[in-house]
Amino acid sequence: MILKDEPLTVATLIRKFLRQISLTWLLTLCETTLTALIPLFMGFAIDGLLKGDMDALIRLAAILAGLIVIGVARRVYDTRAYGTIRVALGTELIGRSGNAPVSRQNARLGMGRELVDFLETEMPAVMNSVVQLTIALVILFTFHPYLSYAAMASAVLMILIYWAFHGRFFRLNGDHNHQTEKQVKILESRAPARLLSHLDRLRRIEIRLSDTEAFVYGAIFLVLLAFIVFNLWFAATHLAASVGTIFSIISYSWEFVESALVLPMTLQGWSRLTEIMQRINRPQETA
Repeated sequence: MILKDEPLTVATLIRKFLRQISLTWLLTLCETTLTALIPLFMGFAIDGLLKGDMDALIRLAAILAGLIVIGVARRVYDTRAYGTIRVALGTELIGRSGNAPVSRQNARLGMGRELVDFLETEMPAVMNSVVQLTIALVILFTFHPYLSYAAMASAVLMILIYWAFHGRFFRLNGDHNHQTEKQVKILESRAPARLLSHLDRLRRIEIRLSDTEAFVYGAIFLVLLAFIVFNLWFAATHLAASVGTIFSIISYSWEFVESALVLPMTLQGWSRLTEIMQRINRPQETA
């Protein structure tokens, strides 16, 4: 089997299924690049139409058409490629389970799927974010360096806010996974008191996770809101810009915010995955 005697990690899946993953990520990069260019060409189209010039509008339409074609092709291919990886990983996980309780096998089968979900969903989102952040920074810099500097400062603050809570996310995800592994065994016991205790413990862990997320994202949104307000104020009061240019500045500032929010969400997902990879690769007798 392709995963036999290999550690079950995200890096292993990328190495063993490099061809399939590389193709879907290439399509993702093409789709993301076209998406990131849309606000710029919309700004050009606005200025062109105000002058009676249709050329910029035609170029915008061509980009949108290319985006549709690539987006459909990527989604059709993704389902097949990642479905194959899920089958291979799930089969290997169960093969390594030995005589482990069904409860643990069931939980770890679900956890293993999260590794593939990360490759299929979170990694393309990160790639989208990096491309869009880069394009947004470059274009904002061309309008005025201060617009780009404000974006970079907000990104640094955002990562620092998340990093301060990384350990707590890791610990709470570990508690949640540990409790989930017991679920089928508790259901088999048909003991209402044990089931109630189990569900209540899951609820309390999920509440602590949710409260932590709410605090972290509240702080991050404050930083990004300040960035948007600054760029809007600066563009309107310090730049001799056309309507289309101001539209592009605000669009790319907002695009930066949307892309930047992907990073802490991905880091949080990676905290959970790190704990899962340690858990599913742990020898069964000590798990």
